Amino acid sequence: MPRAFVLGGYGLIGAECCRALACAGFDVTAVGRSRAAAAQSGLAVDWLYRDLVQTDAATWRADLAGADVVVNAAGALQDGPRDDLDGVHDRALAALIDALDGSATRVVQISAAGVSPDAPTEFFRSKARGDARLMASALDWVILRPTLVLAPAAYGGTALLRAQAATPLVHLQVFPDAPVQTVALSDLAQAVVTAARGGIPRRRVYDLTEAGSRSFAATTTRMRAWLGLPDWRLSLTLPRPLPRLTGRIADGLGRLGWRSPLRTNALVSLQAGITGDPSAWETAGGAPCRALDETLSAMPATPQDRWFARMYLLLPLAIGVLALFWTASGLIALAQPQRSADVLILRGTAPGLAMAIALAGGVADVALGLAILWRRWARAAALGMIAVAGSYLFGSLAFTPDLWLDPMGPMVKVLPTLPLALIVASLIEPR
Repeated sequence: MPRAFVLGGYGLIGAECCRALACAGFDVTAVGRSRAAAAQSGLAVDWLYRDLVQTDAATWRADLAGADVVVNAAGALQDGPRDDLDGVHDRALAALIDALDGSATRVVQISAAGVSPDAPTEFFRSKARGDARLMASALDWVILRPTLVLAPAAYGGTALLRAQAATPLVHLQVFPDAPVQTVALSDLAQAVVTAARGGIPRRRVYDLTEAGSRSFAATTTRMRAWLGLPDWRLSLTLPRPLPRLTGRIADGLGRLGWRSPLRTNALVSLQAGITGDPSAWETAGGAPCRALDETLSAMPATPQDRWFARMYLLLPLAIGVLALFWTASGLIALAQPQRSADVLILRGTAPGLAMAIALAGGVADVALGLAILWRRWARAAALGMIAVAGSYLFGSLAFTPDLWLDPMGPMVKVLPTLPLALIVASLIEPR
């Protein structure tokens, strides 16, 4: 049985490649750095835990001894606390090439349509450097460059595409004339199997894409019809400065660990268009990739898809509201702690204890409000908000029950934060 290793095995593309290779008779080992993400992938394959950027050639040489195929499905969109574009796309590949030097192992590199040394984003430039390094080697390699990948699951740009298609009433158009081509994830995975089996000429670069293209506006309209939603009533093209501003904000959030598809690299890539030429792949004997309508017909939308599309943009809104509410509440309490303490003192609490409770509550509120903005701590912060809000509510029942009858409803207004925090904690998934 031929052995295949898939780098980035729990990613959207990597996981599908693992499944397709296993179904094709390969003994598959998936490679990733996170045990938690591997456990959530549901893949029935062996796992090798490695940080691609930190793994040297000697380690790879031992790990990959006897491998018939190595599929590189690892990638990152933009530099951040957890992502190093040059490290993932170039330096890691250099170590891999060094490790496989002199072997008969075939390398199937999953790159991206549009990469070039002078591309407008570091994502494409770093991908191009890695591709060039592989092409200059003596290894047995195939490079596949897919366009926009569509799958039953959604992540990154495809998730954003669904979210934009689900916006209510108004079609908010961003770069509406940008040309877009797509490829079904299953077609990409089968192309990997074909390359791994040696079914196409080696040491060549192939674009994987449908034959035709359409504008981004037409693509989102088609996605809306796929979701089963009614036509928009209005259409509004956003001015160019707004997407640029959004990209910079998303870049800033990227420093806090959020991998937003609205980051500058993604928006610049979309503005330039996402296109490829399938002729080399088809001439080499590869199966033609399905058109967008065929792809969508093969994965009919469900209520879960509509829920996801609607909630995708509501999740960051919910996080922002919680961050603002808790931070502002804490700062107000810390700015005038005596007023907060007086509420307890008037009801029989000792002054020292009342002040301590007021200050501790203010600090806790600010800490939770800021922590939820950091991707690593967001879920824990949401659960902390539930715990703290619950303690406020139960504490008020025990010590200040009259506040529940206050005309301004200070305690009643805390109640909506509980389900909102619970929703955020439930929707945040580790990656």
